[in-house]
Amino acid sequence: MARGLYAAVGAAIYLIFFATFLYLIAFVGDIALVPRTVDLGPQAQTGVALAIDAALIALFGIQHSVMARRGFKAAWTRIVPPVLERSGYVLASSLVLLLLFAFWRPIPQAVWTVTNPIGRDILWALFGLGWAIVLLSTFLINHFELFGLQQIWRNLTGRGESPAQFRTPFLYRLVRHPLYSGFILAFWAIPVMTIGHLLLALGMTGYILIAIGYEERDLVGTFGDEYRRYRRTTGMLIPGIGRSKA
Repeated sequence: MARGLYAAVGAAIYLIFFATFLYLIAFVGDIALVPRTVDLGPQAQTGVALAIDAALIALFGIQHSVMARRGFKAAWTRIVPPVLERSGYVLASSLVLLLLFAFWRPIPQAVWTVTNPIGRDILWALFGLGWAIVLLSTFLINHFELFGLQQIWRNLTGRGESPAQFRTPFLYRLVRHPLYSGFILAFWAIPVMTIGHLLLALGMTGYILIAIGYEERDLVGTFGDEYRRYRRTTGMLIPGIGRSKA
């Protein structure tokens, strides 16, 4: 009974995540298929808008960083079943993004505008490529485990967890964090960069750089010298750039 309930909860959370992810693409791209985007929605005075938007970005970063740490996971699994730990993280991440969509205050003054048709097409192609890299990267490292479905399936079928294995498939042979590379590309490759969009791009890029430090510390703790060698030979976000000496 409990296993079936966990499976239903995990599947529902995954659907919430997937809808939120699709909305995020439209939100960042200012695609008017959704009611609110980074440049479309209720406005406020510039100072107020900056404060609100910065707080929303900070909330996103804090939630992601805190809930991803081992200490939080240990405490969290005393409250929720361990099989739903990852699903809980995914749900919290989706809810924080939904808050960002709902309360974001556009600052529409343009920082740059690309009017050349070829230039615009190139930027939109890079925008699409960024999201494609994000999605592909999740499948390369096990999409279903990343979003909690594999844990639920193993629980449903009575299988134990497999030990963590260090792998570098495809894009991970080029850079250590292709998923983050895709996000950065998607946030910055835009023909019309407004102040609000620039704030979002800067804030998310800053979060990514901070998150990488924490993630790599955990990866070294898990895989030891194997991951240290990987850091020395593989760029962080761009091939050949950001290799670690340690």
